[in-house]
Amino acid sequence: MKKLYDILDISPDITLETLQRARMAALTLIKWLLCSLFTGSFIGLIGALFYKALQYVTSFRTEHPYTLFFLPAAGIIIVLMYHFTHEDKNTGTNLVITAIQSNAEVPVRVAPLIIISTLLTHLCGGSAGREGAALQVGGSLGNLIAKILHFDDKDTRIMIMCGMSACFSALFGTPIAAAIFSMEVISVGVMYYAALVPCIISALIASGVAGLFNITPTKFIISEICELSISTGIRFMIMSVIFALASIVFCYMLHSSAKIYAEYINNPYIRIIVAGVLVIILRYITGTTDYLGAGAPMIAASFISSCAWYVFILKMLFTAITLGGGFKGGEIVPTLFVGATLGSFLAPVFGLPIGLCAACGMVSVFCGVTNCPLTSFILSIEMFGSGSMKFVIICVAISYMLSGYYSLYNSQKIVYSKYKTEYINRHSH
Repeated sequence: MKKLYDILDISPDITLETLQRARMAALTLIKWLLCSLFTGSFIGLIGALFYKALQYVTSFRTEHPYTLFFLPAAGIIIVLMYHFTHEDKNTGTNLVITAIQSNAEVPVRVAPLIIISTLLTHLCGGSAGREGAALQVGGSLGNLIAKILHFDDKDTRIMIMCGMSACFSALFGTPIAAAIFSMEVISVGVMYYAALVPCIISALIASGVAGLFNITPTKFIISEICELSISTGIRFMIMSVIFALASIVFCYMLHSSAKIYAEYINNPYIRIIVAGVLVIILRYITGTTDYLGAGAPMIAASFISSCAWYVFILKMLFTAITLGGGFKGGEIVPTLFVGATLGSFLAPVFGLPIGLCAACGMVSVFCGVTNCPLTSFILSIEMFGSGSMKFVIICVAISYMLSGYYSLYNSQKIVYSKYKTEYINRHSH
């Protein structure tokens, strides 16, 4: 044996260290596989049931338009619930991001609160998405599992990301994007690769659990894809600049609306009543229900025919009024709405295929408001297929660069500059 060590030029100490590392890696893999299996199954089930509930309330609202008039009352219930559970200052998804950054706890009561609040918002026609609930439910339940298993702070962070991946995947049917998003959104420029295995496995399992409930993945068909040439490339580059500007405007509107409400209306009950009344008034001014709820039908329609120039602007306005006033939900589905309809409007302007422009707009605006280019690219492949990759990557890259340090989430950290290879470690705005 000694001769073999000599031949291979390996010392016994190094060999022992290698074996110890291999043992540690194997045990870590087994630990996270088991945790991911449970997390993906449990949180995937919760996510699937929540999705079904969202489908039901959305269908009920569509069949019974009068539910819109109950939006102010729903707002009062939401404020009351958060008050009596001592979550008055709950910052939503920012809470989950902060928990991962600073080892803070995501209380388990956040899960039922955000589920009920989001359902009430959608039932009565508030303009909001569902991913806010997905990230908060997944984060709080992931934190709970870590607590039960007596994990340390570092492993708790991974479990929170694992839970986020699972719930996001169950609701959207995009498991790879869900996993990468949970690792990428926390700190721009840094990926939490230690969470890669648990996030991927839990997201895939959650997606499978959702499939058992006949929840189909979110997909869109692009009927026509043009050739990538210098001419089309330049046109897509110009459009991506517009997408970046739209993401900045949307972030600014969402943050400004919350500040305006808080400045002029101190009472949270009156604030949310006013928000509900404004949504009702806007619905009748516009003469359509297209901007209520998540707006999935309009997103699908934008891939088929070109949208009017004001559609994406109105969705921004409806969403800012709804969420800024205190209603609960998510910003990402409205973001997809804004991006898709903007791209759809720009398609005939630039002489490009409507579906392709809607797809590029959707993921580019998403990238601009979340600062997650890798997630955006993967999301496009899961939702549209690989045919649009070359156009998507151009738009996503430029949108990421030009969107600056704006973000949906104020707690998101920009660790590395978008413009230089330098460490800046600043919060987004």
